[in-house]
Amino acid sequence: MKSALPSRWWVPFVVLTVITIVAVGGLLWATVAQPGPTLAACPPACPYTFNQPSTSLPASTEQIAANALYTLILILAVIVFVVVEGLIIFTIYRFRNRPAEMAVQTHGNTKLEIAWTAAPALILVVIMAYSLQAMTIIRGPATGNVIRVKAIGHQYWWEFQYPIQNGIEKEILTASELVVPQGVTVEVAIESVDVEHGFWAPELFGKVDAIPGYTTRLKFTPLQVGKGEYGGQCTQYCGTQHAQMRFSVIVVTAAEFEAWIQAQNTPAAAVETLTGDVAAGAAAFIDPQNACIACHQIDGVPQAVGKVGPNLTHVGSRAYLAGGILANNPENLAHWLRNPQGVKPGNLMKIRELDDQTVSNLVAYLSSLK
Repeated sequence: MKSALPSRWWVPFVVLTVITIVAVGGLLWATVAQPGPTLAACPPACPYTFNQPSTSLPASTEQIAANALYTLILILAVIVFVVVEGLIIFTIYRFRNRPAEMAVQTHGNTKLEIAWTAAPALILVVIMAYSLQAMTIIRGPATGNVIRVKAIGHQYWWEFQYPIQNGIEKEILTASELVVPQGVTVEVAIESVDVEHGFWAPELFGKVDAIPGYTTRLKFTPLQVGKGEYGGQCTQYCGTQHAQMRFSVIVVTAAEFEAWIQAQNTPAAAVETLTGDVAAGAAAFIDPQNACIACHQIDGVPQAVGKVGPNLTHVGSRAYLAGGILANNPENLAHWLRNPQGVKPGNLMKIRELDDQTVSNLVAYLSSLK
């Protein structure tokens, strides 16, 4: 009896399978071998390093464990995919229905059924073992010499608080830059003052939500100083400027961290001791009509005790402004002061229009706050 199907009916299936393998293989290669995905669209002034974070380039003990688990699962998934697709292709070719032949009818195969039941079970046991090991490293309690930091999400910037602890005799408040020492475990308590945010630096730790009224925690032990900065991003949609809510983790040596602490503990110079444009800028800053002191705090300036916006005591030493989207230089600072809503629409900084001289004086003063 002649088959009603063409003798080469299986060819399209083989072609489709090969195309699928090539497509999936290309996707896997792009995921593992290429730099990490762009986290958000960037204006020209966006820090370059913020646009290159990758989970495939781990730089902490915890992220190395997570990446190893991911790599294991990826390898097992690829092996399973290749074996299954290979068997499908082999079966289609080997047992195809030839003209004038009755296909062999097979009902059950005990050995084969045991094999395809036992193999997935064994794979799951291996994955579970590695998962438990990774979870112990990633989620285990922070012990030993630990730096404790609080990360607070605001629309649309991150505040970092270093409470009083061993080596830190005075609370440190900063914004958009988390400075940590190499090789020391950092425990981060994550909070939000408004809406839900997501705290994530792909090369150092996984995403953790910042939930209003609740504290979540993570820990990481940075291993590399050489790169310097590791880009971070809010990963939970929090409003119109969610994509522009960035931060950086700066890994330094123990000596550099100690020097940074000492610098951060130094208050700003008293306003009455300043001269020239810097003095004029300080006067403009504490002028109630300009509303700066309503939102910002500067240690050493009694009038500046605002808590809504970033602490500006050492704003001149920071690399970036406006929640990590502008390089900190006089031009960008002036641009921000003239039109904060134009730079970052929807942010909470709403001030009256400032004349050019006032802007120039404020830039001189804020830039001096090292």
